[in-house]
Amino acid sequence: MHAVFPSMMMMALIPLVAECQTLTAIKYLSSADKSIQPAMFYAPTNSRPVPLIVGLHTWSGDYTQTYHAEIAKWCMANGWAFIHPNFRGPNNNPTATGSDLVVQDIVDAVEYAKKTTKIDASSVYLVGVSGGGYTALLMAGRHPEIWAGVSAWVPISDLKVWYKDGQYAGDIVKSCGGVPGKSAAVDEEYRKRSPVTYLAKAKGVRLHINAGIQDGHQGSVPISHSLLAFNEVANPKDRISEDDIRFFVEKIDVPAHLKEKIVDPSYGGAKPLFRRTSGNATVTIFAGGHQILPQAAIAWIDSIQKSKAGGSKRLP
Repeated sequence: MHAVFPSMMMMALIPLVAECQTLTAIKYLSSADKSIQPAMFYAPTNSRPVPLIVGLHTWSGDYTQTYHAEIAKWCMANGWAFIHPNFRGPNNNPTATGSDLVVQDIVDAVEYAKKTTKIDASSVYLVGVSGGGYTALLMAGRHPEIWAGVSAWVPISDLKVWYKDGQYAGDIVKSCGGVPGKSAAVDEEYRKRSPVTYLAKAKGVRLHINAGIQDGHQGSVPISHSLLAFNEVANPKDRISEDDIRFFVEKIDVPAHLKEKIVDPSYGGAKPLFRRTSGNATVTIFAGGHQILPQAAIAWIDSIQKSKAGGSKRLP
């Protein structure tokens, strides 16, 4: 049975598996403005510290979303904690969309989990898709010290660039106070809310950046955002050229000189078409669109945890 995240007005406990494990609607204090913020939370009954996965909602979503149901269910089955914060809800106003309030709400959600159950502080993971992927990249750069790994799926990396794509331009204008170039103050909002501004600080974080090759054509975020995000953390020799990025986007294909066979069963039928690793970061372009592949995200996170425990499994 997949998880459902109904609103707090509907119910407080959401059964997920036969053993009656549940996600619970909770509230916690945001240290940024002393407001009370909602989240969905699962805390295992444990005598030893456990890993925590933080799931982030999409651009137009909130903490009641179901995108991470499979990941939440996996956490419950494996005795991990899971939290799905609201971080000011849909990205259509100045308090949301990568604001300082958003950043602190997510930090405080992690702190809430630590205070509520025994969390292994060296095993806190972050995962997001679309607008959640955008916020995941932002958090990797703003607070790299928190994360054992960040898995970002079809993320936006630069709001000013994404504004030009048009589909969510209205939301961006509402959040940043105007169109790019309106004023220095507005341009500063675009800058400080964009992951590319901070990603250089995330070079020490294990990053798992993923995009479906059809996205931007059958989806809202061109894969150039993922490739450029990777370039921000990659060693110079590993960066993807502008010409190659243009080919990826325009031809919806991998440049011939970059094609190679990649075997990764965790991606299922959405097989990886291109993968590059540099330092702690890996970018994967897979045969799909604007989506997350939960099993691939889980497999990547689990592989890090197993390697931390002394296993020899090689990370993708």
